[in-house]
Amino acid sequence: MLSRDQKIAIYMQGAVSGPAGKMGFGMLRYSPNPIVCLIDSDHAGQNVSDVTPIDRDCPIVATVDEANALGAEVFALGIAPPGGAIPAPWFTDIDRAAELGMCLLNGLHDLLGPRYDALRPGQWVWDIRVEPPGLQPASGRALTLKNRRVLMIGQDMAIGKMTAGLEIYRQALHSGIKAEFIATGQIGITVTGRGVPLDAVRVDFAAGSIEREVMAVSDAELVIIEGQGSLGHPGSSANLPLMRGSMPTHFIMCAKYGQKTLRLYDNIPVAPLGDLCRLYEDVSACCGVFPRAQAVGIALNTAAIEDESAARAACDEVAQSVGLPTTDPVRFGTESLLNAIMKA
Repeated sequence: MLSRDQKIAIYMQGAVSGPAGKMGFGMLRYSPNPIVCLIDSDHAGQNVSDVTPIDRDCPIVATVDEANALGAEVFALGIAPPGGAIPAPWFTDIDRAAELGMCLLNGLHDLLGPRYDALRPGQWVWDIRVEPPGLQPASGRALTLKNRRVLMIGQDMAIGKMTAGLEIYRQALHSGIKAEFIATGQIGITVTGRGVPLDAVRVDFAAGSIEREVMAVSDAELVIIEGQGSLGHPGSSANLPLMRGSMPTHFIMCAKYGQKTLRLYDNIPVAPLGDLCRLYEDVSACCGVFPRAQAVGIALNTAAIEDESAARAACDEVAQSVGLPTTDPVRFGTESLLNAIMKA
């Protein structure tokens, strides 16, 4: 529904400074659309570059009406909190955006479409987390492919799998490789315009939904599959469908430097990186039933380290510990990871 020339206002009330704002941050970093502003009264009058590490010139305003005055055509909900529910206080501003004629882009589980039955010509509601029609169970068809299929995996949820995957995809295109990126979450779907919202798909069809996406780009030399969750997270159920649907040939492990426990569960430690890589490889092979995917690199989130030389040292430390090339994709690029994928 979203055309690439439509101007977007990202609604992030109270979320610019917190981890729930990853939808908005992902759009700021990767969306090809013009983004006219963020809406967050807590930071009104500031610029995105003032309050986030994202180098994009974008003002922050306090109200929907201010966004409308700047020419915003699309009102995008900019959070991706655990559980995916729309915060109740947000509906006042969402209703106002609809009243002003703005299109609504919603990546949360609560659907907006049924709420608005009298839209203006050209006005739309895009509820991204809706199961695509016509899905079937997976059948292992991806095993017939000869290309490289890289599944982004991680120690935790919300740890940078989409970001690292998109950065590798960009690097591959820049290097002249015929590559495709398969989005599996609302942010990736928004910025690329295609994909499957995996957490909205019934479990019987989850692997099949990924398989269908992989087969649709079977002529690509390299396919990057956006990962979700973690085998080491009690609330994650996406990894097996991702593996069985894509039948990956390679893994890139995503981690946050210095993280000791899961982000939302202080009582649960993160699994050691090397051991977790081997676990993913073992699960991918299933006792030799399927070809064994190989973990070939680490995408390390060093955002908490301010000094760049210290961040490089952290990457070197992890690389030496795990025995795999390690980089922060945002800070230092992904050339080493792409080389590892293409040479393995």
